[in-house]
Order: sequence, then structure tokens, then C-alpha cells
Amino acid sequence: MLDRKSSQPLYAQFEEIVRHKIGSGEWPIDSAIPSENELSAIYGISRMTVRSVLTNIVAEGLLYRVQGKGTFVSEPKILSRPLSQMGIRAQLEHMGYETSTELLGFQEIHAPGWTAEKLNIYPASPIFVVTRLRYIKDVPFSIHRSYIPKAICPDLDKQDLERMQLCDIQEQIYHQEIVRRVETLESVISTSEESELLKIRKNSPLLLFENLVYTKDDRPIECSKVLFRAEKIKLRMEYIK
Repeated sequence: MLDRKSSQPLYAQFEEIVRHKIGSGEWPIDSAIPSENELSAIYGISRMTVRSVLTNIVAEGLLYRVQGKGTFVSEPKILSRPLSQMGIRAQLEHMGYETSTELLGFQEIHAPGWTAEKLNIYPASPIFVVTRLRYIKDVPFSIHRSYIPKAICPDLDKQDLERMQLCDIQEQIYHQEIVRRVETLESVISTSEESELLKIRKNSPLLLFENLVYTKDDRPIECSKVLFRAEKIKLRMEYIK
């Protein structure tokens, strides 16, 4: 219960209680929490205070609301390191998640201007476009689209693009030593196609990672774009001086 003699405000105490119930598992994932009226009566605070606290926690992604049904406990976000440190599939498997990959498409096209510039090749040079969908426990998690010069990986279509990571194919099969990656991160909203693939609503928030991969002679060998469901991932960055 709330300590009304404490110097800590009641709303802050109530927020700590809610976070503890979520973090401890007392309120299980996808379970409905008590209604605002019930929480107001249990803790002796106004419904407005309850709603304000829950709204903040919903905004963080720890809870989610379903119109007409109530407020539910969200599945915890996956804490990821930058992809330059370890590929997302390797990170997920290291954390014990069951993953699978579906090859959505493999094309050979003439490099558009923006791709040719990033890969430092002549416009209209032949490149491969590899599109894959990654799952966690059979739930769509991310869309990966990679642009790779054909000259670097000439028989890429013959490789196992669902079971092997592209970085492993590049290093182990084509002997391209990866020494540098440049990453950018931005928030975007999902298109109709992306929403259908990821089984989310149109215009849902996504995190877009753009990754430019360089070999040892500082030659770009891959440009990739990875779309993650924003409600399922959190990026952890650590810098040591």
C-alpha cells in the first residue's frame, strides 16, 4: 500500500508498485491489469492519477491498451547491441531466442544511383538484392534487405541465404574480410507491405538500421536496410574510455 507519511509523492509510489508487478511477473505477459477504477479504489488515489501513471508506462512499452478491453502487460523488449558488434541473429540466439529466416526474394538488378554511390560502383552495375524476413518463435520480427555487388559474390544465389548470415557467407565463402561498418538509426512508420509482412497495423513505428559494410581495403561490399518492430527492441550502446 501507499505510505501517506512518506516524502515520496503518492503517484511516484504507485508507479513503483506498478513497475514491480510487471517486472516481478506478478502481472504476467499479456494479462489484463486491474481497471483504473479498481486501482484507484485499491490504492486510495484519484482515477486521474492512475491514468496519468499508466499512460507514461504505456508510452514506454511496458503496458499496452486494447480499446474496449483494458490495459495489458507487454512482452519485454529485446535488448540489442549495435549490429556492428554482432549480427542480430547471433545476438538473438546468444540470448536463447528461437529464430528462423524466410527468403522473401532474390533479384539481380542494375544498381540505382543511390546504391551505386554507397557501394562505390558505376551506376547500373549488376547487384543482387536479397530480402529476408526474420522470425522469433514464429512471430515476424524484422525485414532485412541487402544490396551486394555481383562482382563480389558472383554465385550468391547458390548459397544458403536462410540458414547462413550474409556476413558469414562473405567471409567464409568469398573470403571478404569485414573490417568496418557504418550504421545509422532512425524511426520510420510501416508501409502497407511492411505491415502485412510483420503482422502489424499500417503506420506502426519501426526502427530502421542502415548498415554499410567495408572490407579490409575499405571497399564497400554491402549496403543493407533492416526494419525492426519498434515495440520489440531496445538498442544498448556502451562506450569505454
